[in-house]
Amino acid sequence: MTKIAIFGVGLIGGSLALCFKGLPGVRVVGHSPRLESIRKYVERGVVDEGTTSLEEAAEDADFLFLCVPVGMLGEYLDRLSRCPLKPGAVITDVGSTKGEVVEAAARHSFGEAVFIGGHPMAGKERSGVEAATSKLFENAYYVLTPTKETPSAAYDALVSLLAHTKAKLVRLDPRTHDEIVGAVSHLPHIVAALLVNLVARLNRTDDGYEKLAAGGFRDITRIASSDPTIWRDICVSNREVLLDLLREWMSETERFMNVLRSGEPDELAAEFRAASAFRGALPERRVGTAATHYEFYVQVADEPGTIGKLTTLLGTNRINLRNIGILEPAPGGPGQLRLSFGNDEDCSRAKALLEEEGYIVHY
Repeated sequence: MTKIAIFGVGLIGGSLALCFKGLPGVRVVGHSPRLESIRKYVERGVVDEGTTSLEEAAEDADFLFLCVPVGMLGEYLDRLSRCPLKPGAVITDVGSTKGEVVEAAARHSFGEAVFIGGHPMAGKERSGVEAATSKLFENAYYVLTPTKETPSAAYDALVSLLAHTKAKLVRLDPRTHDEIVGAVSHLPHIVAALLVNLVARLNRTDDGYEKLAAGGFRDITRIASSDPTIWRDICVSNREVLLDLLREWMSETERFMNVLRSGEPDELAAEFRAASAFRGALPERRVGTAATHYEFYVQVADEPGTIGKLTTLLGTNRINLRNIGILEPAPGGPGQLRLSFGNDEDCSRAKALLEEEGYIVHY
């Protein structure tokens, strides 16, 4: 029987538990210092059993997942170092920063157990075990940060277990992880928070800012709604990386200001064009299916039978449509469908056929 201990059964910990629970020969134990939380984990069927005792959860565990806030990881590592851990056990975490926790783990002895840093890059706006789902990690990147001293057998065992999450596993140096994630995750959270705070300050003298803050503003600042305590700890943990990135951000801002001062429309357009090209090339994460780039959009009339007519046309010409997305039209305007195909040939044939039939197609 393989025992998996989850310390902190919230969104991430609970989703990991759901990925592992029910696997043949696996028993998932959840830990929380609060008895009411343990009862909730068990009643919701997220774990097989729960305990408020850290020592009991760690005893004979083959895998130990630390799913607590970054600011608490040091305390948990210290307590686990005083537990008689099973020889060969693998301890890992899910924190958003890796350098600090890997260095902290190196200062402890876990007997014959091994620590391997981890970071599943997945989440939701909702938090807590209520939002946990076994599909949270599908097609998401899951970073592991072993060191030169990490036994290959321990790393391979963790990789084999995490295969059940259906995430894309990536191996990185801990500091390299912090530099990359600092730029693509931590800095955007800071920028979003500062933008919201700026608009909130302007709104004190004119509530029109709040009234008109919709659409693009809400999209770009969605992450500013994240848990303040979690992001406080992340910023402290990745402080030096973020200070360097903020200096670069200020330099980029000054450079754009100079372009704006010049009033050169081509230079301004080039800035947005470059951003659009890089943003458009980023891979799209999809749950429950493999990503595909064989897709396009087509305008359709907002009237009964439109979708059936289009799909029948494709089927009659033996073009296999893999997926269809419906974008709700504005009142009185045309609708938009996103059509996805399994290969480039079907995609190209469908585009040519629809254009021949008078449809407006675009990417």
